[in-house]
Amino acid sequence: MQNRPVIMNDHTNLLQLEEHIYHLDDVEVPNVYRNLFPYDQVPKVAFNDRIVPHNMPKEIWITDTTFRDGQQSRAPYTAEQIVTIFDYLHRLGGPKGIIRKSEFFLYSKKDRDAVYKCMERGYEFPEVTSWIRANKDDFQLVKDIGIKETGILVSCSDYHIFYKMKMTRQQAMFHYLHIVRECLEIGVAPRCHLEDITRADIFGFVIPFCLELMRLQERYKIPVYIRACDTMGYGVNFSGAVNPRSVQGIIYGLTTHAGVPGEQLEWHGHNDFYKAVTNSTTAWLYGCCGVNCSLFGIGERTGNTPLEAMVFEYAQIKGTLDGMDTTVITELADYYEKELGEHIPDRTPFVGKNFNVTRAGIHADGLLKNEEIYNIFDTEKFLNRPVRVAVSNTSGLAGIAHWINSYYRLKDDKKVNKNSKLVTEVKSWVDKEYEDGRVTVISDDELENEIKKVCEELKITL
Repeated sequence: MQNRPVIMNDHTNLLQLEEHIYHLDDVEVPNVYRNLFPYDQVPKVAFNDRIVPHNMPKEIWITDTTFRDGQQSRAPYTAEQIVTIFDYLHRLGGPKGIIRKSEFFLYSKKDRDAVYKCMERGYEFPEVTSWIRANKDDFQLVKDIGIKETGILVSCSDYHIFYKMKMTRQQAMFHYLHIVRECLEIGVAPRCHLEDITRADIFGFVIPFCLELMRLQERYKIPVYIRACDTMGYGVNFSGAVNPRSVQGIIYGLTTHAGVPGEQLEWHGHNDFYKAVTNSTTAWLYGCCGVNCSLFGIGERTGNTPLEAMVFEYAQIKGTLDGMDTTVITELADYYEKELGEHIPDRTPFVGKNFNVTRAGIHADGLLKNEEIYNIFDTEKFLNRPVRVAVSNTSGLAGIAHWINSYYRLKDDKKVNKNSKLVTEVKSWVDKEYEDGRVTVISDDELENEIKKVCEELKITL
């Protein structure tokens, strides 16, 4: 350590020891971190309290995998559906293109037809990228279509290298580098998907491999993109956690030790342990410019990082939406449910039917006085969804008054309060429903019919 040169870090403006160069550790037996991943026990999170600094990039963005990873866990989209969703993503991303790229399969004619139609739109963002089989014919296909970047699978854990591919680390690295060179020879930028990175030997394989990729980038003068794939959702964002489970440790290793620029780095998370969103945000905070997402988290097993969630994560850590049109999220949710038959669970944040609906009468009373008390933000402004209450046996007068005001979009002096005759009459009807043995929430249609009836009796209009 004493012989390593002292250099000036232009980012921190501090002197530091030159980073250690990591070489491939070509082990004879796989390192599957059995101390962290005992298969007959719940995986373990260990700590060594080595803290890495925040390294928030100046620009961060979202990349989309709705048509690739997202399409692997549902019925395939038609070409027309893909184009419609692509149009929505363009609108959602706004003029600055916060949704920067979208990746597509090229396997079938249907896949390629969708790509052609999306490219014909002429949008700058999202940029159309691809996912292909790693062979020369597919690279040429990418080139012929006019796509500038393609994904290539480069599995990096010993689970995959030894058990799936039946190779050593050195054999796997040579194999991957040969594939990447073939891609670069044709003039297409490769996006290397480091599958299963949260079970990989970060210093013994991942960093040495990425150093070689950066050398190829320098040789061919074409960017090589890196996607860090938390394939099994093992990543954690706990400060001081050990690699390979530490998100910030992985990002620090890739940017600092492997020299991968943040703008060429993406985090791809899965939600097996409910950490997809927080891990993706952590990747941003520690130097990764891109987070890879799918709409509504639809993806393999427990799904990917939900794209709509990262839109609001972006706004929270940047302090601005940077022109993103978040009302498109509600339009997309409606399209998925009504046109594609995709049921979105009722309690899903931002898009579920009940995400800003309250059932408790005491909460409804607070909403009636000031909706900020029980609503996360102005959901009507950002999502075109006014805060709502569901009417049940616990809603009370305040809940019914709030339901009427929100359902009929009553403003200012048109609003009803919990002491109005209309509200007390409807409340009497609701009480009788539950006295007679009802156990379900009252539907909007039932309430609308009852309110119409009471309004006729009272000779009032809303």
